[in-house]
Amino acid sequence: MLVVNEEICKKVIARSDAFKAVEAVFSAMTKGDAYNFPVIREAIGYADALYGFKSGFDRAGLSLGLKSGGYWPGNMEKGLTNHQSTIFLFNPDTGQLSALVGGNYLTAVRTAAASAVSIAHLARRDAKTIGMLGAGHQSTFQLRAALEQRKFERVIGWNLRSEKLSVLAEIAAEAGLPFEAVDRQQLGNQSDVIITITSAHEPLLMKDWIKPGCHIACMGTDTKGKQEVDPQLIASSTLFTDEVAQSTTIGEAQHAVIAGLKQEVDIIPIGNVITGDHPGRTSDGKITVFDGTGVGLQDLAVANTAARLAEEQGLAEVVNL
Repeated sequence: MLVVNEEICKKVIARSDAFKAVEAVFSAMTKGDAYNFPVIREAIGYADALYGFKSGFDRAGLSLGLKSGGYWPGNMEKGLTNHQSTIFLFNPDTGQLSALVGGNYLTAVRTAAASAVSIAHLARRDAKTIGMLGAGHQSTFQLRAALEQRKFERVIGWNLRSEKLSVLAEIAAEAGLPFEAVDRQQLGNQSDVIITITSAHEPLLMKDWIKPGCHIACMGTDTKGKQEVDPQLIASSTLFTDEVAQSTTIGEAQHAVIAGLKQEVDIIPIGNVITGDHPGRTSDGKITVFDGTGVGLQDLAVANTAARLAEEQGLAEVVNL
């Protein structure tokens, strides 16, 4: 069995690796070569923590396993990341445990890769301004991955605690781009691409604020009850997702579906666009939304890549069970 810790994952997995792995697994899902098992995610009644499992099997990529972990809101005060997870990979031919992989860094890069894939396939080619709604730990990964998908000329951002926007300003500066803090309505009015990455439980972006032709990657809603955007915005957009079943139950679409504003048949897997089975954006003025709920297959894909690269580079620890 291979053991690949967090530091090794950071050494071997680049943003391009995560992008390729996530794009490939979305394609495999559409083709029926990969499927996720039902998600378990529960409040454990201790430390205000959410804990659960995501698992699945990718026949094309030969990734079998699960991610175990969750969200501990008090971890930042302890000098730890709030999101904690570990990925277990199994040999699909024998069922034996083949690798134990740190999941914190990989969760961040695979989530950013998912929104980046959506931008690459759905955003207007002439997109100039990217808006970031949220400036937490995950936002830095999101912005760096997104900036590689279009020739953006400007970054704008909003966060409940405005002082935290400095992390986004630094990344914009690294890319040679100006950054401006704005209010939420201005962000909607001015952005060609928006990434929402908050832990909100109420809509932060309203339908009437959004610029025609905008692409929105909703990346923060992954649990029942969470919400980042107006259900009317979801209803009026062309809606894409990583997995329809999760989109309607724990994703951003859950509220529009409950209100009867969107039906499951109206939600398009992003894999359909990647394979060419759906045209994606059909007009420059259409608003597109990607509901990134986070599927276990994403974790398995990037963990499988990390384990392979770590072994090839002689960085993985080998343990005999």
